Amino acid sequence: MPEPRPAASPCPCGRQDAHGSRGLPAAYSDCCGRWHDGPLQLQAPDAQALMRSRYSAYVLQRADYLLATWHASTRPATIDFEPGLRWLGLDVRRHASTGPDSAVVEFVARSKLGGRAHRLHETSHFVREAGRWFYLEGKTDRDGP
Repeated sequence: MPEPRPAASPCPCGRQDAHGSRGLPAAYSDCCGRWHDGPLQLQAPDAQALMRSRYSAYVLQRADYLLATWHASTRPATIDFEPGLRWLGLDVRRHASTGPDSAVVEFVARSKLGGRAHRLHETSHFVREAGRWFYLEGKTDRDGP
C-alpha cells in the first residue's frame, strides 16, 4: 500500500479550490481526503463527491475505501491494482439525480500503462442507503486494455 498522501497536497480528483477563482487544485484534506479518513469518513454528501473520492482512492490504491463504498449487491471480494498503472486525470462530464436516493455520474478518467495512454469513459450509477452513498454499477466505454 502506498504511503499516505500529505493533507496539503493537491487532490488527485483535480477539483478546483472553492475559495475564489484562483484556479488552484483543492487540497486533498479539503476534498477527497475528508471522505477517506477522519470524522467524515464514508460520508460523501452526494454521488459526484463519492465518485471523485473513489477516483482518488484508485490513484492512492485505497482498496479499503473502494470496497466500503461499493454497494453490497455488486461489490467484488477484492480489488487488485494494475502494477505500473498511473492515473493522469479525471473529467466529470455530467452528474444528475435520478430519484431521491439515486444518481448517475458520467466521467472520463485518463491513465498510462507501459508507456501507452488510456481513457476510461464510464456512466456510474449510485444509490443512497441509510444516508450513505454507494457505487452500484457502471457502464464503460473503454479505449485501451
